Amino acid sequence: MVRNVSSFFRELEDEDFYLLSGIEHGMRFSQWVDDSKLPDLSGLSSKEIEYRIKRCKKYHLIEQKIIQYRGYRLRFEGYDALALRSFVERGVIEKFGSIIGVGKESEVYEVRSYKSLALKYHREGYTNFRKVNQNRDYTSKNRHFSWMYTARKAAEKEFGVLEALYPKVSVPHPIDQNRHAIVMEMVDGENLSEVRLDGEQIVATLGLILEEISNAIDKGYVHSDLSEYNIFVEDNGVTIFDWPQAVKTSHANAGELLKRDIENIIKYFKRKYPSEIQKIDIKTLVEDIFGGEFNQGLDGYFNDA
Repeated sequence: MVRNVSSFFRELEDEDFYLLSGIEHGMRFSQWVDDSKLPDLSGLSSKEIEYRIKRCKKYHLIEQKIIQYRGYRLRFEGYDALALRSFVERGVIEKFGSIIGVGKESEVYEVRSYKSLALKYHREGYTNFRKVNQNRDYTSKNRHFSWMYTARKAAEKEFGVLEALYPKVSVPHPIDQNRHAIVMEMVDGENLSEVRLDGEQIVATLGLILEEISNAIDKGYVHSDLSEYNIFVEDNGVTIFDWPQAVKTSHANAGELLKRDIENIIKYFKRKYPSEIQKIDIKTLVEDIFGGEFNQGLDGYFNDA
């Protein structure tokens, strides 16, 4: 897991960020940035760069490789530090908290400003960059890319989707985005995978989830990676999060992706609550949601087939 840079963020100095920014700029053109280019990229003297490299390596913000030249590149910690600095300078974040969630392609921390917020770092490409690149529409057409580019594009895409959906759809309220990071309002409640529903809550909660899926369709988006792990259950409803893989309803595979989302959720409910969930006419349900004809409730979709 990537180290939490907030634990030493206050120890970093302006010149450290000048070096990190210079390396970031150089990585747009090369995987490893030639150290001979760092004075121009960072605006620092060679002597100052030597000192800042030692500091940044100590904090695991950068890494070095000897090729035909001495090259440097950012680690995810260095990219985190740059994004965090931007949020602090904008007044979006004032205090740092602990980690509250770890996914296969993201990490989420609690932060504070005027109230508790969630800071999400995208980690696409951290463990298996080649596979991620092949499966993301925002990288598939680009020949020159890096994990940094992939993570940033994922954050940009998710933030844009959240802005388009909120508040019509119950998603986290997007506050700000920089590089590969998003700041959102904190969501109360518990993860669906950890909640034990009782009695009428079971069908009612499934109905609420389907209603939010339908609302997202009305706004032009399919989640396309929906499961029990990216839904929060609250006292007054549900919230759906993790939208970087969302596609527009005009996408050629939107209908199939919607069907997969709905099947995933219904299978989960059937598996966890077999006696409460009857057989559901998924085909008609998907058609109605995609066609904008879904009405609240599931009564019309239960069958004995």
